[in-house]
Amino acid sequence: MTKVLRSVATGVGAYLPDEIVSNDDLAKVVDTTDEWIVERTGIRQRHRAAPDQAVSDLATAAAQRALAAAGRTAADVDLIIVATTTPDLTFPATATIVQRKLGCPVGVAFDVQAVCSGFVYALSVADGFVARGRARCALVIGAETMTRLMDWTDRGTCVLFGDGAGAVVLEPKEGEGATDDRGLLGFALRADGTKQDLLYVDGGVSTSGQVGKLRMQGNQVFRHAVVNISEAVIAAAADAGVPVADVDWFIPHQANQRILEGVARRLGIDEQKVVSTVAIHANTSAASIPLALDHAIADGRIKPGQLLLLEAMGGGLTWGACVLRL
Repeated sequence: MTKVLRSVATGVGAYLPDEIVSNDDLAKVVDTTDEWIVERTGIRQRHRAAPDQAVSDLATAAAQRALAAAGRTAADVDLIIVATTTPDLTFPATATIVQRKLGCPVGVAFDVQAVCSGFVYALSVADGFVARGRARCALVIGAETMTRLMDWTDRGTCVLFGDGAGAVVLEPKEGEGATDDRGLLGFALRADGTKQDLLYVDGGVSTSGQVGKLRMQGNQVFRHAVVNISEAVIAAAADAGVPVADVDWFIPHQANQRILEGVARRLGIDEQKVVSTVAIHANTSAASIPLALDHAIADGRIKPGQLLLLEAMGGGLTWGACVLRL
């Protein structure tokens, strides 16, 4: 069988800001209760970045931990992709700011904006570099300060989101072209711009000139999430050439516990295989998948060689899935 290059995840790292905001804390500023939030979302707490913390600070800390786990240094990095919807500045790209803060040499650095699907999209983009031999050490980072986009009078949205960052180091390794190769094995990416009004921010550089606040039609997003994510998961597994049933761990975007359970049921995935951190992290948008991945590696559940299925859906609407053998 012909040898192929695979994009192999050699290190994972995460960072969460120090401040923890409980549901009871939010009940002091908006008309809600811990019981209401837990029943509808499964969320019990979220982290919030300090006023002087930019998203690049969170991304840099996660990247440093991922590099340490991979046994690499900033000097090795030749590609940085940051998935974020809350960049430090309109420009330059947050990835270039991370490059500077890490002390990386001149290389390729840019951002990907697909909201909550951003990390899956960014993995696919990075795979186009790494698996073609165009990058030797890539950092793929999901980082968000979603609390900066909240309308704190809207209890339907402000209770859902938190801040954080997660990072993965990808390196090219030879594989056999078989499903037991380590690395990224398959993808399915989707977008439907006609569903913009279901989840968006009501501001922008060329429209209002303001950052804006997050707006969401929660029930409609839920309905589309379960159906669309399930289709993408099946397509990604088919692209990888593996049955969904063979997956060791399902690592979904951490938006809502009910969505996680709904997708798992629809796909016939045992709930014991589902990695859920939504209770402690809330929805951290593009950061949620790498944060959950790091969490499950740290607690010993996820081990090298296991088959992982990652999926997400976010504003756009965008959604997608990928299969990764660690």
